[in-house]
Amino acid sequence: MKKRNTTYSPEVRERAVRMVLEHRDEYASEWEAINSIASKIGCSGETLRSWVRRAERDAGVRPGPTSAELLRIKDLEREVRELRQANEILRKASAYFAMAELDRPLKR
Repeated sequence: MKKRNTTYSPEVRERAVRMVLEHRDEYASEWEAINSIASKIGCSGETLRSWVRRAERDAGVRPGPTSAELLRIKDLEREVRELRQANEILRKASAYFAMAELDRPLKR
């Protein structure tokens, strides 16, 4: 089975999530509503379910980190990674210059 890489516009995502939230009472279960609406917009039920869960977390209905918090965490992790790389470079440079200082003949 080949994985499709289809990107949906934010408007399509918002509309699909809104449709699920508005019409889930009309179905026997939320999953049934998600599958019905997913087939209409051309995405998988699991994809739409993840959009709905993210929207619920962003609205504060469901516990968990919001999209803004996840973005902030990602930015902070990237910054930490860059700082660790910079520290490693500085540590190696410091060791290199310390060894060069030890190898230099003494002035008398």
